[in-house]
Formats: sequence, structure tokens, C-alpha cells
Amino acid sequence: MQIKRRAVDLGVHPEALRTWIRQAEADAGERGGRLTTGEREELAALRRENVQLKRANEVLRTASAFSPRSSTRPGPGDGAP
Repeated sequence: MQIKRRAVDLGVHPEALRTWIRQAEADAGERGGRLTTGEREELAALRRENVQLKRANEVLRTASAFSPRSSTRPGPGDGAP
């Protein structure tokens, strides 16, 4: 009941206040099983980086499909007699 009363005082939904309290407890190391704010930010950054790397790999894969394959035998104009 305390959270509901405080939420009304603050003009927020009780579940929002409950979520904020849980997150503050996690950040303070008082609540296990929940990522801290810093960990959440790091995870989001790593996910963004992962998406960028996947895009870069796809671009490289596509570009390599259009590049000529290297050969160990000299071709015409490679200085071979």
C-alpha cells in the first residue's frame, strides 16, 4: 500500500514507481537477478555494435563475390613468357 500512496503523491503509475525502486536496488547491489543500469547500457551498446559488425560482414561478403579470384598461375599480361 505504501508504494501506491507514494505513486499517487508523485503522480505516476504504481508499477512505474515499483520498477524504479527495483532498478535502484539493483544499481545499489541490493537486488540480484537484475542488470544494473550500467550493465543495461553496456548490453545495448554491444548489441548495436553487433548489428554494425553483421552489416559490415555482409557488405564484405557481397563485395568478395564481385572481386576476381586470385590464382597461383600467371595469366596473360602478368609478365609470364
